[in-house]
Amino acid sequence: MPNWGGGAKCGACGKTVYHAEEIQCNGRSFHKTCFHCMACKKALDSTTVAAHESEIYCKVCYGRRYGPKGIGYGQGAGCLSTDTGEHLGLQFQQSPKPARSATTSNPSKFTSKFGESEKCPRCRKSVYAAEKVMGGGKPWHKTCFRCAICGKSLESTNVTDKDGELYCKVCYAKNFGPTGIGFGGLTHQVEKKE
Repeated sequence: MPNWGGGAKCGACGKTVYHAEEIQCNGRSFHKTCFHCMACKKALDSTTVAAHESEIYCKVCYGRRYGPKGIGYGQGAGCLSTDTGEHLGLQFQQSPKPARSATTSNPSKFTSKFGESEKCPRCRKSVYAAEKVMGGGKPWHKTCFRCAICGKSLESTNVTDKDGELYCKVCYAKNFGPTGIGFGGLTHQVEKKE
């Protein structure tokens, strides 16, 4: 039957969709107000819609209904989902969990990864990745990464280390550098000739 004077029919409600209120998806037209997920009724847009044949879903419901099944699927990479999908009419079967031993196979590896963190040589507190600065082969807090003598903040361009302690280049040169005539300090009294 020809469509005289009207627009296309809405894929959700079946009523006429006029151009000003039309959203197209998967070759079908929808009213802006009818463009909702068929499972959870969440409003959709071009970035959140996923189509399957004549049905439209949000990406989460689409993944639950048509994506891989099992724990960890249906909510994006890296997410752990315990939603069984029962409200969508899905059947979910859990596989039996493998038995784990009560003790870890290598406790030192476990504690170095999860239990203990490296300690700052200055304050002896744990250094976490977000605040870690390496100097002299050891991890330091950003706030502890200072010259041991003058307290100046250090950077990779002006840091020196001696015996496990950090110094700026100026303090290192004054205290541990070469001494004598021509090195910034006199070690011998020079007599004046008259």
